Amino acid sequence: MKDRVSALEKKLEDPAVWSDREKSGKLSRELKTVREKLTGYDNALRRLEDASVLAELAVEEDDEETLLEAGREIEALKEDAERLRLQTLLKGDYDANSAILALHAGAGGTEAQDWVAMLYRMFTRWAEKNGYGVRVLDFLEGEEAGIKSVTFEVDGPNAYGYLKSEKGVHRLVRISPFDASGRRHTSFASLDVMPVIEEDVEVEINPDDLRVDTYRSSGAGGQHVNKTDSAIRITHLPTGIVVQCQNERSQTQNRETAMRMLRSRLVELKERENMEKMAALKGEMKRIEWGSQIRSYVFQPYTMVKDHRTGAESGNIDAVMDGGLDPFITAFLQQA
Repeated sequence: MKDRVSALEKKLEDPAVWSDREKSGKLSRELKTVREKLTGYDNALRRLEDASVLAELAVEEDDEETLLEAGREIEALKEDAERLRLQTLLKGDYDANSAILALHAGAGGTEAQDWVAMLYRMFTRWAEKNGYGVRVLDFLEGEEAGIKSVTFEVDGPNAYGYLKSEKGVHRLVRISPFDASGRRHTSFASLDVMPVIEEDVEVEINPDDLRVDTYRSSGAGGQHVNKTDSAIRITHLPTGIVVQCQNERSQTQNRETAMRMLRSRLVELKERENMEKMAALKGEMKRIEWGSQIRSYVFQPYTMVKDHRTGAESGNIDAVMDGGLDPFITAFLQQA
C-alpha cells in the first residue's frame, strides 16, 4: 500500500496530469483514500502490538483485570479489522465521498408514507452508529402521517461506498396500523443514493439547460418560512433530473445546495451508464435494474428481512430497523 501511495504521488507531480482536471481530481481522490486506509492499518497494527504486550504483562503478573482489559481491546480490534477489510472492497471513484439519499413513498397513501418515515429513521440510526453526520436538505410531510419524500446528506468518509448498496425499492409487509380491519398491507418506497461531488470535480452544466423555479418552503426553517419564495427547484432539461432544496436559510443557500445535488445526480447517472456499458461488453444476460425491488421487510405473519440480490437475511427485524444494516452492506460489497 505504501508503494501505491508513492506511485500516486509521483503521478501527481507530472505537470501533464494537472492540465487534465478530471484525471488529476481522480488521482487526488484515490491518493486520499489510500492514505486513509494506510493510516487505519498502521493504527490497528499499533493497537494490536500494545494489546499483545498488555496480555503478556498480565500473564506474567497473574493480573486478571489487566488480562480482561487486553481481551476487550482485542475484541474491539476484531471489529476494526472487519471495517478495514470492508474498506478494501470500496474501489469506485466516489466510494470515499459522503452521500445524498432521497426517499420517496410509492403507491399506498398513508401506509407508504409511514414506511418512508421508518426507513428514514433506519438510515439515520445507521449513520449515527457509524459516526456520520446527517443533514436534511428537503422534506415533505405526509398528509395524515409519515413522510412523502425526504432528501438528506450523510456526511463522512466512505458513506457513499457503503450506502450505494441501499439504492432501489424497499418493500414492507405488515398489518397496517391505519387499517381498522387489521389486514396485511404491502408498501413500497424507493431510495436514490448519490455521491456528494466536490467543487473541484469537473461536471459540465450549461445554464441554458436549467429551469429554476422558486416556491415557499413548507417545513420548519426560520422566520422566512411561508413568507418568501426561498425554496428552489432546478430541472435539468436534457436529462429530466429534478432537484429541490428548502431547508437552508436563504434562497441563495438553497440554490447552492440544489446545484450540488444536481452535480451529484449527473455524476451518478454517468456512473450508471458506464456500468451498463461494461455489462454489455461482458455479455451479461442479467439487466441492471436500478429501480427494482432489492429487499423485503416482513413484520407479519413472521419477522424476516431478506435481500433479494445477495440472499442475506435476518430474523431480527427490530435490530435492522434500528440501523443494523452492516450484514446486508457487507454481503452486497462482497458480491460486487
